[in-house]
This record gives sequence, C-alpha cells and structure tokens, in this order.
Amino acid sequence: MDTLPPEETTSPPKVSLKPNAKRTALLGAMFLMATSAIGPGFITQTTVFTVQLGAAFAFAILVSILVDIAVQLNVWRIIGVSGLRAQVLGNKVLPGAGWVLAGLVFIGGLVFNIGNIAGTGLGMNAMFGLDPKIGGIISAAVAILVFLSKKAGLALDRIVVLLGAVMILLMLYVAIVAAPPVGEALKNTVLPAKVDFLTITTLIGGTVGGYITYAGAHRLLDSGTTGPGHVKDITKVSLLGIIVTGVMRVLLFLAILGVVSSGVALAGDNMAADAFLAAAGQIGLRMFGIVFWAAALTSVIGAAYTSVSFVTTPATKDRTRSLITVAFIAFCAAVYLLLGQAPQTLLVFAGAFNGLILPLGFGILLYAAWRRRDLLNGYDYPKWLLGIGVLAWLLTLFLGWKSLSGLAALWQ
Repeated sequence: MDTLPPEETTSPPKVSLKPNAKRTALLGAMFLMATSAIGPGFITQTTVFTVQLGAAFAFAILVSILVDIAVQLNVWRIIGVSGLRAQVLGNKVLPGAGWVLAGLVFIGGLVFNIGNIAGTGLGMNAMFGLDPKIGGIISAAVAILVFLSKKAGLALDRIVVLLGAVMILLMLYVAIVAAPPVGEALKNTVLPAKVDFLTITTLIGGTVGGYITYAGAHRLLDSGTTGPGHVKDITKVSLLGIIVTGVMRVLLFLAILGVVSSGVALAGDNMAADAFLAAAGQIGLRMFGIVFWAAALTSVIGAAYTSVSFVTTPATKDRTRSLITVAFIAFCAAVYLLLGQAPQTLLVFAGAFNGLILPLGFGILLYAAWRRRDLLNGYDYPKWLLGIGVLAWLLTLFLGWKSLSGLAALWQ
C-alpha cells in the first residue's frame, strides 16, 4: 500500500477531464459532502431531538448550518487553492501532524462504517422485510461494486448524486404530506421557545466531524479544480453542497415535526420509521426504508473513500486505491456480520475521535491560511473568511473537550 510519507511535497497530478466528466466530478464532490453529513445516525438524532424539542429544534438546525458554512467554506477553499490533501498540509505546517490526523480519520471512519453498514441493513429491512444482516451484506456488495468499476470515480459521483436526489425528493413528499406547522418552525428558528446547547453541540459534532469535514474537498482535488484561479468554482460548489445539506436537514425536520405536531406519540426503538409510517402509511414506511438505506449507503461510500484518501498519496494508482477501499468496506462488513450490530463501545470511541479530529484538522488548515501563503500558491486569503473560521474553530475546541468525556467513559 502506498502510504503518505511525512516529507511529501508534491501536489496531486493535474487532472485533465472532459467538460461533462468535470461537471459530474464537481457534482459528486458536492453531494458526497452532503450525503456524508446525512447518515443513519443523523436521521435518528433529528427524530429524537424533534420529539424532545418540537419546533424549537429549528434553532439548533440553523446554528448547525451556520457552523457548517464557516467550516466548509474554509476547508474547501484552503484545500482547493493549495491543491493538497489535509494530511499533506498538516505535515507541512507541523511535521507529523498529518500522520496524526490521518490516523484519527482512518480509525474513526473504519468504526463508523460498521454502523453505516448496520444502517443499510435496517433500511433494507424496512423496504423489503429482509434480515438486517443480509441487507447489510448486500449493501456492502453494492458499495464494493462501485469501487470495482473500471471508472470508479465516475461511478462514485453518479451514485451519490442519484441517491442524494432521491433522498431530497422522498423527504420533500413526506414533509408535505405530514403538513408541519411551518410558521411555528420559522418563528422558532430565530426566537426559540427553548435552547438546548447540548443538542446543538451533538448535532454539529455529528455533521461536520471526522471524515465528513474532508469528504467533498478531497473529491474536489480529483476533479482538477484546484489553485487560486479556481476560487470562484471552489466557492460555488462548496456553497451548493452546504445548501443541499441544509435542505436535507430541514426537510427531514419538517417531516418529523408534522407528525409530532399532529399528536402522534413517537416512543419506540425506531421513531423515524414510525414517523414516516404515521405520515404516509405503508408507503411512508417503504419511503423511510429507501431514505435510510440511501443515507447509510452514501455514508458507507463517503467514509470509505475519504478514509482511504488519508492513507494513500496522489501518486497511488487509481486501481490500487480502489482495491484498498474495497478491502476497507469488506473488513467493516465482516465485523458487522460477526457482531450483528455496530459495537456501542467502539461507536462511543469513534464519536470521541470525531470530536478531536475537527479542532485538530481545522486548526491546521486555518494556520496554513493565516501564516503559510506559500502553501496556498501565494493566494491572499480573505480576512473575513479566516475570521469566521476562527470563531467556528473555537466552538470546535469546546466540542473536542466534550468528546473527551466519551473517551473517559470507556475506561470506567
């Protein structure tokens, strides 16, 4: 396996893509970021928090989107302008830091992918009544086929765009059918009846932590859209990705809120499925299965792609990288098959890792933008963008501190 040497100084080789292929790659980067952020864990969290807070949860979503904007605009621009992956920048800013970041992302992605595969199994169970283990293995096989394709990059881009569009359309339908109190939600967006800071920090940590932060930006490098001359394209694609992510979050929230506001009590082990069932009957349950499966499968693909991008170099052959990614998915599927579920202790461990990855990796990138113009090809980084990035970084420090309690809990 071609691993990342600490002294590596080369940028990715310039990619010459045809206009259609480049457009598909940019769309893929945009949807890879969005669908990685909306995984099975996010769907479950959104349902639970909406049941607890009702319309007031709209404020937490707004804050998480604002933090997402501050983080992703900086991450995409710094990585895109430099033309270097996050771990390469890390090693240039502080020798060895890139190795630490790569290790954290890879381990966290490995463990969370077991949970993502478990999510695909639950989705197929809701769709077809299949045993979750069988559904999980079938879904893992689908993800593996994507990376075994002769044009793995193109296949990856197309499937995340397709599944992302399917999720948006189905959630839009359920949100309309559920008839949520939109006015009340809008009011609580700016004047919340209740503010739960723990909910906000949990939501942020689950949507911009770990590999998710870098999924779209690393895919952007493969499109060849790098360097100061592509700042406008980088900004446009990153903004569109954030918008897609926000639309997915809001539609899911409105769908659940409509059910909760109608007086339906959600209190089972799978409240999200119950909400879709209450909103649209058996069709709604099947739609939940599709949404949950699509969210989990795209997260499997996103976690695998991004994690492997941290332990390979730009010089690694595409076929070699694809085979490593296949092995990554197969290992996660084997562990899931052996255990039957994602081990809770490992998930707590990975969740804590995610909380530590965000301030470490984001801090390194911000320092590069502030003090290392040479790494950004002489680009004069906007002070306003750096400013909002620093504010978001301070919040990630708090999230990182909170995540340490998760690690401490493992030793009790």
